[in-house]
Amino acid sequence: MKTPIVQFGTSRFLQAHADLFISEALERGEAAGKITIVQTTGSAERAGRLSALAAPGGFPVIVRGLENGIKINRTQQVTSVACALSTRENWAEVVRIVAEEAEILISNTGDTGYRTDGDAPDQAVPTSFPGKLLLLLHARFMAGAERLTMLPCELVSRNGSVLKSLILKLSRERFANDAFSVWLETQVVWANTLVDRIVSEPIEPAGAVAEPYALWAIEQQAGLSLPCRHPSVLLVADLTPYEKLKLHILNLGHTVLADIWLKQKRPNAETVREILSIPQIRSALLDIYEMEVIPGFAAKGLDKEARAYVAATLERFDNPFLDHRMRDIANHHAEKLVRRIVDFSVWSPDVAMPKLMAITNTD
Repeated sequence: MKTPIVQFGTSRFLQAHADLFISEALERGEAAGKITIVQTTGSAERAGRLSALAAPGGFPVIVRGLENGIKINRTQQVTSVACALSTRENWAEVVRIVAEEAEILISNTGDTGYRTDGDAPDQAVPTSFPGKLLLLLHARFMAGAERLTMLPCELVSRNGSVLKSLILKLSRERFANDAFSVWLETQVVWANTLVDRIVSEPIEPAGAVAEPYALWAIEQQAGLSLPCRHPSVLLVADLTPYEKLKLHILNLGHTVLADIWLKQKRPNAETVREILSIPQIRSALLDIYEMEVIPGFAAKGLDKEARAYVAATLERFDNPFLDHRMRDIANHHAEKLVRRIVDFSVWSPDVAMPKLMAITNTD
């Protein structure tokens, strides 16, 4: 079976996100086709996932949480994966599939996925994901294959543009081939994307537990191909509003709660749901949302979008199945204050934000 979608990464996130969406869309005849999953790290702990991911009966994703005020707890079988390979064991087959079959590439390779410092010059199979991707695209170029779409899902702002710049740099260093560089520029669609879903735990050997909320926003550009049609997959003119909503409502809310948790020296094992069960704390967060955050978005013409996202965020925070520890959210708190709160005030300079600014005052 040909697989027009090739996915780099075996993470539980992708299992409960792209793989699930494509599986649901296949049932309606609204997907490009099935997936070849490629393990890029050679990690022994993840090697056992490969056969389970491509099992004929699929793998389970359990969706638990609140959806429009209703408690959801359902299990779905994901059957979109036709093949699962490793770049360590199956490099030649991975090269063939990308060169001959692929129409869409998807990646989610973790926080350090774009690092290339472990690669050696002229390495037959580079250590890094960008190094591997470069060789796979070069094989496709040499085969004279048609255009394809690259959909990176790493949590990097403008991830498609960042990955494109990196691959072009690596191409100049390794091949010094102007024709290949032009091909990378014109025959690969480097999409910018934003993904959002809490996938709280794995199921062994394959599968995951996730919240009901899910988003895959993909910025439109000429020649782009979508892997599927799905309610959670949005083709948008500009990713910026979606990035801002996530960063300055969901993430900002986490940081406000973390600041309260730290200053009050609250219980070490306390969760988001538990801290929000304290009426005074819930009221403080709601007041910040209503008086400072929503007005900041309204000043950009995003009042309706912000109110809807605040409602969805509170429902996610109240998820009765998710134990999201405050101690984990409080990690790197000083850095998060800048990115989530200070940067928001800079983005909305005409809106007064006394309570948020008080949080950032660490004197």
